Amino acid sequence: MIDKIAASVADALAGVRDGSTVLIGGFGTAGIPNELIEGLIAQGAKDLTVVNNNAGNGDTGLAALLKTGRVRKIVCSFPRQADSHVFDGLYRSGKIELELVPQGNLAERIRAAGAGIGAFFTPTGYGTELAKGKETREINGRQYVLEHPIHGDVALIKAERGDRWGNLMFRKAARNFGPVMAMGAKMTIASVHEIADLGQLEPEAVVTPGIFVSRIVKIERVATQGGGFKA
Repeated sequence: MIDKIAASVADALAGVRDGSTVLIGGFGTAGIPNELIEGLIAQGAKDLTVVNNNAGNGDTGLAALLKTGRVRKIVCSFPRQADSHVFDGLYRSGKIELELVPQGNLAERIRAAGAGIGAFFTPTGYGTELAKGKETREINGRQYVLEHPIHGDVALIKAERGDRWGNLMFRKAARNFGPVMAMGAKMTIASVHEIADLGQLEPEAVVTPGIFVSRIVKIERVATQGGGFKA
């Protein structure tokens, strides 16, 4: 019987190794798998490469992970924001490496890993520092840059609902990078707010099929000050 439900966050994260490349879903603060990040901090894996859309906000979530000093490198599109002081301090002191990737390229590089694509050409970044040292080619009169997939050892993503087979549904913008990261990692761990019985999820509404998911764990929904709930 297939049952991918983990009893706890700690159980879900068992086996994450030092030196892993960890894909972490989220767009700004929407869809960040905070409970899984907190679990990763407690788990203790170090020398990590983290792939995310940004480099953390404030002192929680991804920023808290960076603060532990266990992230060697971050690959992201928007490393600097008004509240990215943790990353700023680490980067300026030479304690973390940064690979800056345009957002569309980031999503496509992760998707390419899941789709088995060896490399692809894109016009984004041509003629800039981001293309330095990379192969370029003219195609139909336009210049392109060769980009390679980003393969993850682990993906940490947040979904709305899931079943024991690992099928996932997402809530609005909290979906963001989750589906492509699930495809691009060897092991995908998803937190969900609801676990449905088999057959309860409408097939047409399943965004990420269970074949791409290794483990799911249920977490409680966190209320905001305004009376709503975090995405």
